[in-house]
Order: sequence, then C-alpha cells, then structure tokens
Amino acid sequence: MFFIIHSLVTFVPQIALGTQNRTMHVVTEFVLLGFPGQRKKQIFSLILMVYLLTLLGNGAIVCAVKWDKRLHKPMHILLGNFAFLEIWYASSSVPNMLVNILSETKTISFSACFTQFYFFFSLGTTESFFLSVMAYDRYLAICSPLHYPSIMNGKFCVILVCVCWVTGFLCYPVPIVLISQLPFCGPNIIDHIVCDPGPLFALACIHAPSTELLCYTFNSMIIFGPFVFILGSYTMVLRAVLHIPSHAGRTKAFSTCGSHLMVVSLFYGTLMVMHVSPSSGNPAGMQKIITLIYSAMTPLLNPLIYSLRNKDMKDALKKVLGLRIRQN
Repeated sequence: MFFIIHSLVTFVPQIALGTQNRTMHVVTEFVLLGFPGQRKKQIFSLILMVYLLTLLGNGAIVCAVKWDKRLHKPMHILLGNFAFLEIWYASSSVPNMLVNILSETKTISFSACFTQFYFFFSLGTTESFFLSVMAYDRYLAICSPLHYPSIMNGKFCVILVCVCWVTGFLCYPVPIVLISQLPFCGPNIIDHIVCDPGPLFALACIHAPSTELLCYTFNSMIIFGPFVFILGSYTMVLRAVLHIPSHAGRTKAFSTCGSHLMVVSLFYGTLMVMHVSPSSGNPAGMQKIITLIYSAMTPLLNPLIYSLRNKDMKDALKKVLGLRIRQN
C-alpha cells in the first residue's frame, strides 16, 4: 500500500500541469514551518522525550499482552493491538517533526507529504475504529455477561482486529488522490507540523469547494460515525449499570469503563476541533498545538490510563519492566 500511494502522488504534479490552460511553476516540495522561534532545542527535547516514553509504554503493553497468559483475553488483546497502533500512529508524524525542528530548509517532497498524510490519517481512523470495538466489548461484558464468552471469543476478536486495521487503511486513498490532483503552483509554505488537508487546500492554485466539502464531509463521517456508536454503547451500559442493586457492583462496572471513556474524550475532543470544521476557523498556532496533543501526547497517555486502572495489566507490566511485584 505504501508503494501504491507513493507512486500515485509522485506523478500528480505532471497530471495537474497538463490540465491547466496556462504555464505555471508546479510545486514539487513543500516547506513545513513547524515550530518557529528561539526555543527549538527545548521543543525538540520535549517532543523526543514524549516520543521515547510513548515507545516504551506502548511497547511494554504489547510485550505484556503477548507474554502473560492471564492477558490472553479479548479486552487485553484489543488493548495490545491498540498499544501497537499507538506506536505507529506516533511514528507516522513525530520523527519528521523532530527532523524538521533541527532542519534549516524544513522541506518535504510532494510525494513524501501525501504519503505522510495517508499514514497519519489512516492510523488515526484505525484508532477510532478500535475505540468503537473496545466500547462494544465493554457493552457485551456489562449488558450481556452470560453471552459474552460465546460472542467475544478468540476468533471473533481476531476478526474485529483485522476489520479495524484493513478498513482504516482503505478509507483515505480517495480523499488523498483528490487533494493531490489539485494544482499547486506556489507558494509552497505549510504553516503546520504535518501535511494537513486544511493548509493544502489553502495552497492550491484554484478554489475547489466540491473537493473541500467532500473531504470535510468524509472526515465528519469517519469521526462522528464511531463516536455515535460509542455514545450509544455507553448509553446502554449506563442503563444496565443503574439497574445493578449493589453499590459495589455499580462501582466495579463504572471502573471497567472509566479508562476507555477517558481515552475517548481525549482523542475525540482534539480531533473534532481540528478536522470537523474547516481549519480557517482555527489560528495556525492553535492547530499545531492541538495536532501535537493528539499525535504525540495521547499515544503517551493512553497506556498510562489503561494500565494504572487494571491490576492484571499492572502486574504484567511490572514483570516486563523487571520490577518486583509486591505480595498482597
């Protein structure tokens, strides 16, 4: 898939040039401004530290789920895949940010820009699908506990995982091809930290309202579709929990859902601000900060949120990290 996207966008500048009636300078590279200013070293060190902790935290969860047989359950298998996804999600943008901060030219080629666009947004879409599946898992565990083992078995869990990965990577080729076919004739400066559709639309030589509307509608469907599903799942979970007679039972049920709800709120809160409404309504500095939060900070916080609220996961992580487990 990487080579298909890369090859497709490589030839787009020539296609765009042939469709114009006048001679123009075709953009073959962009300039990602990133974080201008005098505190480059501090910003570089902060992002690098966050990225390394993200790799360590999520990598530890992946290893814990793989090596500890107690975690070979649907909920933990989904969490292990989610942690693996977070590693690649952060890696699709953060390394380029780090290079960009120290670079003098800050250039990125046309094909590399749209390739980053594809993987960054495809992995983000896959994350939203995983959050939906994890909400469905919690719904079954609380609302249908007797049927949960027969429905959410190993085979069905693997199918759900595969659907999330495959569907996430099949969503964005069409929008990327449409945007990359727009003529870019200069300027080529993107005031952002990643190749984002908003700034790319602003750099196009022609106004393409139909393409913009299609892309924003597409983004809204991808974001709100899983989000509405998650809200529906937790609405039914809440109704079921309120019917539990004991206070201890209600507390335990809410506890199993709390970490997932925190991750959903963090992920969708920043995502909706950036990609549901046109980016012209958000200042460039705010766009960069929000993008940095959901591309670098949320992949770091997610493993902490999940592991600190799950005893089995904490014990497994202690083994992976070589720490001594306290005896209760």
